Amino acid sequence: MPELPEVEVARRALEEHCVGKRIVRCVAADDTKVIDGVAPERLEASLVGRTIAAARRKGKNMWLELDSPPHPTFQFGMAGAIYIKGVEISKYKRSAVSPTEEWPSKYSKLFAEMDDGLEFSFTDKRRFAKIRLLDNPEAAPPISELGPDALFEPIKLDEFMKSLGQKKGPIKALLLDQSFISGIGNWMADEVLYQARIHPGQTASKISKDKCEMLHQCIKEVIEESLKVGADSNQFPEKWIFHSREKKPGKAFVDGKKIDFITIGGRTSAYVPELQKLDGTDAAASRSKGGKDKENDDDTKSGKGRNAPKPAKGRVKAAKGSSNKATNTCDDGDDGDYEVEEAKPAKRGRKQPARVANTSSKNAGSIHGDEATDEEDARPTKRGKKQIEKTTKRSLKEANHEDSDEEAVGKIEAKPGKAPTQAKSLPKQVDDAGPARRPQRKVRQP
Repeated sequence: MPELPEVEVARRALEEHCVGKRIVRCVAADDTKVIDGVAPERLEASLVGRTIAAARRKGKNMWLELDSPPHPTFQFGMAGAIYIKGVEISKYKRSAVSPTEEWPSKYSKLFAEMDDGLEFSFTDKRRFAKIRLLDNPEAAPPISELGPDALFEPIKLDEFMKSLGQKKGPIKALLLDQSFISGIGNWMADEVLYQARIHPGQTASKISKDKCEMLHQCIKEVIEESLKVGADSNQFPEKWIFHSREKKPGKAFVDGKKIDFITIGGRTSAYVPELQKLDGTDAAASRSKGGKDKENDDDTKSGKGRNAPKPAKGRVKAAKGSSNKATNTCDDGDDGDYEVEEAKPAKRGRKQPARVANTSSKNAGSIHGDEATDEEDARPTKRGKKQIEKTTKRSLKEANHEDSDEEAVGKIEAKPGKAPTQAKSLPKQVDDAGPARRPQRKVRQP
């Protein structure tokens, strides 16, 4: 929105071309959102026949001082602008009205004609501006609530440093506070902080003495440089951050250095991380916060966080398969993925591993505990009981055939859920054949 330089350029134009002249005609728009607290007809009647004695400004507010009260005031909002017919005035880009449009523009909110034929108009394309009629503008809000003007009432260095030392908020928010210093808006605050190499989030009271002096000087220089070119942003110095602050993240650079964007005081702030760094306790707090954020991210990724995402279907299937795949994942260093896979198997696989384990322990009682656990993870989820029973039968028959000196095992009747009977002795280690299509292990000689 128009800030001190843009409003000051408009004030200077009115002072140069309209002061000392009498208003002979006036037209106020029928727009109660912009014409605030006064009827358009009364505003017109209060201006016609009056002489403009001065054009005044404080912060981002301007008013015309007439030969007697009341006086019209102008709060520029986001797109307010002053046009004087036949006079070239630099316009804020959002305020610009095409010169080919009718005069006065359809966006005109107050039009006035002077006794010498000169005409001026206050326009507002976005209707956030305010025009008021006040007896004493400096004694009424919002002007009465403003802090010292950054151009006309510059704060002395020692007072500036003392004031900053008492403020605990971020410096960017403080510069935008019109009760602290008036006239500085979003683009100016970004610019002076960039020029002073101060992070916008730096606590005002924690800024070093040297940087306080630099900031005080940069406020003055940015205002002077912008007014020198009539607030024409196209003529601002090439190395100003202004030219790139509205570009998209990742595509914004100034002097070859990347621009990042953060929100301070509810406003988007552009800064250069390489040059504008947090100092002192702010830097330590930022690192601590960054560490906690990283831990939270790691917990979320590993599934340990409270709101950890559920594993994808593909991962669940991998967990249902062989345990070797999960082990490989864990070996790669991603323990978190392994835990997620084992934590929530698919619906048909949740109860299945327990059933397989029970059957396996009954049908092959001499299998080593660790080995049995490994085999359980590899069991198929479908027809697990029958497959294990058939495999157990086959293994026992082969063991009896190879060991002729041992007593016959007898008939083994394997029924679902029941352990085999009449088995006087079994080989010490009988390895289960595992799932279908998996090669059987040779039975060791007892």
